[in-house]
Amino acid sequence: MAFANLEVGVSDQYFMKLPPRTARLFLPILLALPLAAQTAPATPAAATPKPAETAKLDPALAANPAAAANLVWHDVTTWGAEGREWTSQPRLRWFDRFPAAAEKTVTPKVWNLSRDSAGMLVRFKTDATAICVHYQLHKPELALSNMPATGVSGVDLYARNASGQWRWVQVTKPETQEVRVEIIKNLAPGLREYAAYLPLYNGVDSLAIGVPPGAAFEGLAPRAQPIVFYGTSITQGAAASRPGMVHTAILGRRLERPVLNLGFSGNGRMDAAVGELLTQVDAAAYVIDCLPNMNPTLVTERCAPLVQQIRAAKRDTPIILVEDRRFTNDWILPAQAKFHDANHAALRAAFDALKKSGVKNLYYIPGDHLYGDDGDGANDASHASDLGFMRQADVMEPTLRAALGMAPKRR
Repeated sequence: MAFANLEVGVSDQYFMKLPPRTARLFLPILLALPLAAQTAPATPAAATPKPAETAKLDPALAANPAAAANLVWHDVTTWGAEGREWTSQPRLRWFDRFPAAAEKTVTPKVWNLSRDSAGMLVRFKTDATAICVHYQLHKPELALSNMPATGVSGVDLYARNASGQWRWVQVTKPETQEVRVEIIKNLAPGLREYAAYLPLYNGVDSLAIGVPPGAAFEGLAPRAQPIVFYGTSITQGAAASRPGMVHTAILGRRLERPVLNLGFSGNGRMDAAVGELLTQVDAAAYVIDCLPNMNPTLVTERCAPLVQQIRAAKRDTPIILVEDRRFTNDWILPAQAKFHDANHAALRAAFDALKKSGVKNLYYIPGDHLYGDDGDGANDASHASDLGFMRQADVMEPTLRAALGMAPKRR
């Protein structure tokens, strides 16, 4: 007699060795065990306590309140956005950074990234005591693993104070692709200028500013001659907590200049196709900051041709070459430190050769101190934190002022 089908963990070979009388005594018990296991009531699992919703514990962490129903909405496409050049050319979507024709010339990755609204800025004046926004995001991914939704998909509001200085006001905290919220209320009375920075790593399909009925409102046209930044994920804004904290935006406020942000995450490589687009912009200056996505060989191959391509079209426009930041942990990673050394040397050699060949209005920014010297300027060694972006702006500002013929910053 076999007992192999009795799922009790004891083999039938064991019973075959028992005397027949002993085996008959145990058999009824063993036959009852599976049935008991099937019919015995399961012990109820301890109830898992539902975690408290953080926003209920701390309302300051909650999403923005919904916009009121009776607002007057102003479509920003009726007056324009800064950081949006090639305005005479067709676009697939109004808030794309590149015109539609670029899809056929730049790489697919650069094209896809160009559809993010990084660096775009909308200016307006109002005396409203509450300001709302209504916008539709292009992508459902609202945040990144190292970057919050406020930076990836938020609209970041600044205003001029009574002294004319730009001061931060508030940012949206997106939870859905369609955002229709009140950014701020109970504002101090008075007519003032505002600037709203658009999402860094998401695209925008539509955007309107809402104010209460009766409030004065004026859309401000984009300013001419932007500073053009061509670079990598860092230029695009990774990993700022909000769009106004990228170094390009900080420098735009400090220098009172419009900015064109051509940062392409992982794909800023001094491409000739992007260079052709750069030459079509009436720029105040070009900042070439592509080294984080390049190696010494690529720098040697592409730097001089890109500078010469721009200079052939723009005889006098300043061109600024920027070394890559160092990983903030390269002090303990010898191979990484060596790579930065080699990248820097390649860019310096290209710069020296260009200067020797007679290229004028060419400037250079070393990269060793872009994030500071304490290791706290990045959130993942590579991408800047808000602190790193502020430090990067501090390093770049004197060179930009010199290139633009501006007075040094007052201390």
